[in-house]
Amino acid sequence: MNSLFKALNDETRRGILEMLKEGDMNAGEIADRFHISKPSISHHLDILKQADLITSEKKGQFITYSLNTTILEDVLNWILTLKK
Repeated sequence: MNSLFKALNDETRRGILEMLKEGDMNAGEIADRFHISKPSISHHLDILKQADLITSEKKGQFITYSLNTTILEDVLNWILTLKK
């Protein structure tokens, strides 16, 4: 769970999650929307993958990233149990 909160603690990573909410994207498409280097985007994507917030699938020469809503549902359910 620590890796999840670490991943969510960064504005760029939250922005990536917002973009993936609209649909699957490859790393180049994600990088085009930010004013940081492609290696930095790759680092952010790795952190999001380690936290299971996104998944990746190789399609030809590209890797397509998708939002993993299952982990978000698990976290939301956990937070709701704290309220009780």
